[in-house]
Amino acid sequence: MKRFLILALITCWMLPALAGAVDFLGAPVVPEAQEVSRTKKRLEMRTPMSHDQIIEFYRNALANEQDIKFRDWPEATYIEDDGKLRWHSITIDKNPGPQGTTVVIMKDNWTWITGTLILRFVAVFVVLLVLFVAMNISGRIISSAVKKSEGKKASA
Repeated sequence: MKRFLILALITCWMLPALAGAVDFLGAPVVPEAQEVSRTKKRLEMRTPMSHDQIIEFYRNALANEQDIKFRDWPEATYIEDDGKLRWHSITIDKNPGPQGTTVVIMKDNWTWITGTLILRFVAVFVVLLVLFVAMNISGRIISSAVKKSEGKKASA
């Protein structure tokens, strides 16, 4: 009995399809999807399901996740994780081809994370520079106005 239990646990751990947990980088994969290409960072697949059926599948599958955002673009629906999951985005094409609707899952990468942080860092200093220039200009205007009013008082 002990051997059977250990064998069952190893089988469920080694074969996620048998355990009912089909995913890529922790993101659920649409059932009945045909894999087009797979790398360590990207999974592209096609499915006969409609765009709305796929959206409904992902809304249900990701209902318990907190940092998920659904973005509706003209040509695709973009599902983005702003949290700590291993995947970054799921893109669902709105214009299905003859082979079905395309779904692409992308891995979170450091290039995107670093780029966002650098952009924010630079933006803070740009805002501070604009405030500094605006304060200098207003200081000079106020100083010249005060000098003119003091000159008028002295001559009067």
